[in-house]
Amino acid sequence: MRAQIVLFDGFDPLDVIAPYEVLYAGGTASGGLVSVEFVSAEGPREVVSGTGALALRATAALDPARADLILVPGASGRVGEPGEVPDHDAGAGEWEQDAFIPVLLGRTLTTELPALLKAAMDDPEVIVGAVCGGSLVLAMAGLLEGRHATTHHMGLDMLDATGVHAVRARVVDDGDLVTGAGVTSGLDLGLYLLEREVGPRIAHTVEELFAHERRGTVWRNEGPAPTGL
Repeated sequence: MRAQIVLFDGFDPLDVIAPYEVLYAGGTASGGLVSVEFVSAEGPREVVSGTGALALRATAALDPARADLILVPGASGRVGEPGEVPDHDAGAGEWEQDAFIPVLLGRTLTTELPALLKAAMDDPEVIVGAVCGGSLVLAMAGLLEGRHATTHHMGLDMLDATGVHAVRARVVDDGDLVTGAGVTSGLDLGLYLLEREVGPRIAHTVEELFAHERRGTVWRNEGPAPTGL
């Protein structure tokens, strides 16, 4: 499984580091069955996160044609107070530290990222994953209408408003779309993908290595609908 984790200006570091470490360890434990790299829509470059001056280097361009898994993170920035209006419209101006999270997510729509993600979503052989606000990036690009997905609990209403069946779950498996909720769910998402795509013994080995027990039930659109609760 060739995994590409997307970096964009203002990304949340934990959204990318948690699944990166899980998938990298899965590759080691499986004798190389998993590889993982940081990519950006623009190609190799230093990408500054939304957390202080922390930066990571994208070593390649996002390329759905050579990926089995593409993972989209959320952004790190200001949440704001209820009713507070962002200083700038989403997509306008240059990126800056401490911008509102919706603004940072919206600015991804002015790059080549939406077109590349659409190519990935259109290919049933490519799994598209998202952690936290990464689901909102996909939704705002018009790529998740009618699909089941989750995001950070503060963004579930926004996700639902884009025509997504928003699910309040730690991890949601909708076939070739697998999404995680809040930022630490990147660990659970990565472990679940290892289990699903490589096998439970590899996932269990990595889970033990990281001393992390996965949380929550993975939601799938299967089985009878619950009633009487």
